[in-house]
Amino acid sequence: MNILIHPTYFPNIAHFVALAQAKNVTLELGDNYVKQTYRNRTYIYGANGKLLLNIPVVFSQKNRQKYKDVKIFNTEKWQLQHWKSLESAYRTSPFFEFYEDELKPLFFEDTELLLDFNLKCFDVICECLQLDIETSKTTSFKKAVVDKADLRYLVNAKNETPKNFDSYTQVFDDKHGFIPNLSILDLLFNEGPNALNYLESQTITPR
Repeated sequence: MNILIHPTYFPNIAHFVALAQAKNVTLELGDNYVKQTYRNRTYIYGANGKLLLNIPVVFSQKNRQKYKDVKIFNTEKWQLQHWKSLESAYRTSPFFEFYEDELKPLFFEDTELLLDFNLKCFDVICECLQLDIETSKTTSFKKAVVDKADLRYLVNAKNETPKNFDSYTQVFDDKHGFIPNLSILDLLFNEGPNALNYLESQTITPR
């Protein structure tokens, strides 16, 4: 299956289920930025349940901006906060230390543009998963797609449809139960090298 998908901030499991089963992946870079999407947010499993990690951006709804032009508001020390949240949530998980050295540098160097940062995260996660996929990038936005499955809807955080993915052991599931479709980081830290097998065993149906 050939797919078209948005690069997001440490994409959720639905994104990577699609990516793991795709023959060719096209990343959408030509769209306008929209608030309240996974472009600048991800969810992890904290001690109190589902926890939002949100990247602050410099953006005005009045002046439409291309996703590729949106800047990160680095004056806020969001990276340190996100890293501390990940440590607090996953330090006791089976594989946090296994991947720590690959992931930690992302949170200790500033990147100006949101898209550039998300692409960095994407590359590092693919390396951690040992997921070898052929990717290309759009040069302009097209509303209709005919030659590939359009999975760009997965970027929407609002009105998200439930995903019936198999459960796996999570750090705090004894407190709050299994929480599906969190950031790929949740699966990686809990399942480690088995994460790719898990992704390949799940299914997602294009709209």
